Amino acid sequence: MFIVGLTGGIASGKSTVARRLVAHGAIHIDADALSREVVQTGTPGLSAIVDDFGQAVLSPDGSLDRAALGAIVFADPDARLRLEAIIHPRVHARTAELIAAASAADPAAVIVYDVPLLVEARRELEFDLIVVCEAPVEVRIARLHEHRGMPRDEAERRIRSQATDEERRAIADVIIDTNDSLERTLDQVDELWIDLIARSRDRASVS
Repeated sequence: MFIVGLTGGIASGKSTVARRLVAHGAIHIDADALSREVVQTGTPGLSAIVDDFGQAVLSPDGSLDRAALGAIVFADPDARLRLEAIIHPRVHARTAELIAAASAADPAAVIVYDVPLLVEARRELEFDLIVVCEAPVEVRIARLHEHRGMPRDEAERRIRSQATDEERRAIADVIIDTNDSLERTLDQVDELWIDLIARSRDRASVS
């Protein structure tokens, strides 16, 4: 088993890189998807959020109103920390379950743990390799506007709320530059995969 931590700021091309790795055969664990799973209707996670933030963060159908919660936590660092204290332990527990299952099924599996807030979460998990996707801020703002319809001020606020490029580079073993063409990005991922599969097989052979 070889665990890759995949990270990058919003609109940095991380999803494109993850999809390419999965196409090669990697097992993808998406921290964002798990963060939604652990606060679904009826879960202890959602109950904990309502206890802290109140009924105003619920939609009429009883599910989490992400826009309402986001408006609170993006404007208040303390609120964001409280939310993370609710979600992160539950996501980590679920992640551990998925990693254990993948390893049991294939001892040579390459597991890509896709986590936008790897720097901010202080690396609670141990990774064999950390891959950072990177593009200039202006490019990311343009992507958010063009592909998601996000106003510029909102895009800038989202980017400011995350780790800086310098903080991500400080923990990176590999940097994927997504500022060029899609073809060039995929070429970088293909080269990375060759290295990952060799490392995984080497580890499995000595286990």
